[in-house]
Amino acid sequence: MGKQRKEKEDPNLTQIRKGQEILFDNSIFRYLVLGNLKIVGRNELGKKTAASSRADGTILVNKNVSLSPKQWAYAMAHCILHNCFGHYDLEKVPGYFETDHDGTKIKKASFNKKLWNIACDIYVDRFLNDIKLGDPLNQSPVGNIPLSIMEDEQKIYEYLLREHWDESNHIYGVGAVDSMDMIGLDEPIKYEKDKWGYQQENEFASDFAHSLARSVAEAIDEVAEQEYDDSFGRQLARWFMNSFPLLGAIAASFKIVDSETECRKYDISLAAVDAYEGIIYINTKKKLAEAEWHFVMAHEFMHAALLHHRRTAGRDHYLWNIATDYVINGWLAEMKIGMMPEGALYDPDLKDKSAEEIYDIICRDLRSFKRKDTFRGHGQGDIMGKRAAGSFYGTDRGVSLDDFYRSALSQGLEYEISTRGRGYLPAGLVEEIRALAVPPIPWDVKLAEWFNAHIKPLEKHRSYAHPSRRQSCTPDIPRARYVLSESDDSSRTFGVIIDTSGSMEPSEIGKALGAIASYSASRDVRAARVVFCDATAYDAGYMTPDDIAGKVKVIGRGGTRLQPAVDLLQRSKDFPKNGPILIITDGGIEDHLIIKREHAYILPAGCRLPFKARGEVFNM
Repeated sequence: MGKQRKEKEDPNLTQIRKGQEILFDNSIFRYLVLGNLKIVGRNELGKKTAASSRADGTILVNKNVSLSPKQWAYAMAHCILHNCFGHYDLEKVPGYFETDHDGTKIKKASFNKKLWNIACDIYVDRFLNDIKLGDPLNQSPVGNIPLSIMEDEQKIYEYLLREHWDESNHIYGVGAVDSMDMIGLDEPIKYEKDKWGYQQENEFASDFAHSLARSVAEAIDEVAEQEYDDSFGRQLARWFMNSFPLLGAIAASFKIVDSETECRKYDISLAAVDAYEGIIYINTKKKLAEAEWHFVMAHEFMHAALLHHRRTAGRDHYLWNIATDYVINGWLAEMKIGMMPEGALYDPDLKDKSAEEIYDIICRDLRSFKRKDTFRGHGQGDIMGKRAAGSFYGTDRGVSLDDFYRSALSQGLEYEISTRGRGYLPAGLVEEIRALAVPPIPWDVKLAEWFNAHIKPLEKHRSYAHPSRRQSCTPDIPRARYVLSESDDSSRTFGVIIDTSGSMEPSEIGKALGAIASYSASRDVRAARVVFCDATAYDAGYMTPDDIAGKVKVIGRGGTRLQPAVDLLQRSKDFPKNGPILIITDGGIEDHLIIKREHAYILPAGCRLPFKARGEVFNM
């Protein structure tokens, strides 16, 4: 007899089950009942809707949709949370129905089901984004909604009404673009007393509250396990958790290695931090007082928390390390955290200066500062690690280390201020923490602001100088027509200098030119003057935004001297005297540029100029 063929399982069902396993591995969702999960086909949900929830708690999963396990985990968790957050409950739904004493329903206010579904989806998306569970299906831009209303579904709903949100454009949640993932909003649930007089409640919300409590208890148990570690490093970390709330969360999460062997292996004289791995090394062979160790540990925690390992921006790593050491030690001395060890980098004349400012000072006196020692030793920075940041909790349930440091430091700041007061922290430190908590403005947005400042868009005004228009209801009354303001086209232009040296990547040049062409077209700029430059300037003349975007042929690819291109534009008779200049370069410029008009630089990520720029700098 031939071997019987094994029937292969539907690959989509395999992915769905793997998604369920991710939920069971999550400390919040593993305790929620998934018995109401029902796998259905496209006939019940539509061709593109991945999952939906019902008011009775049933979760419908479309087996005909192909998703990754992380996306299935996200979709199922999203639908579960609709019930757990009470999005079907009558008391939460915005102004739907109330029941009169005789049992009749009285309509209270108009209610848009689709917008309420979208509001709930935004709220759930924000929660799942915060706990880093799974992968969203639509890459929904939660950041487009004001943060001030994100904590309340009804406020989000009111915002969508005010903004006249297109209810058919459903970019949030797990449904299709034009469909809903909540079924049963026609009849919201009202919880009343049962026949024994007990008030009924949303059992899904109760289960979710218990799950959160268990999850927190597990986290506390994990910390408690660390308490049994009686090593010198953990004793120091516990001091921060108990006595210094600002760095308490950071201290609880770091691994402290107090091994002389490991310090000898990495050539660490006193201490160093590997923020990418979440490890602090301390050399206990060095005999310091306990207060001095508190200072050293706080110093290393601050390096990681303030993301100094990610903020070099093309600067010399060792000199940047020295600059940040001066800043941190000044703050710790002001806060009276421990006792500064002998030989630590500290200068009261540098108080209130940023690390960037101190770095510029160091560059002007390299001979003196090259002889300075960090806590790691001579000629080496105590900020270790050069790899790209990974995940703090692993790849499956990961939150990036940078995000974790930002979050822990921001929460520590709020707790520090609430318990000890604002006066215990230096103003510069508070400002830096606040700045880290706010996502940086994208470079292209700042470039758009630069265009707004130097090239105003043409404005429309009413004019009777052109053929008038008339309305059918009043044909005898001529009306003004909107026309663009007249302007001198020669003044509405700018120069673009493109560094075409061998170190410039064509993709970076293309990215910058694309943004320039887009903003030029939006501001009715007819043409811009383009100059290529490596060691010599190559004048390409005036080019339209379309030509800049798609037809620029790069000339050059030699060394880097941009001053000839600047001189060409500044001396050109057919280029406006006040025309601004944009310079696209990687910063590998051989000489200081002398520019006598408005200008700005566009640099690839991680690059910086070798001199202090007078114009604005946009890092892509």
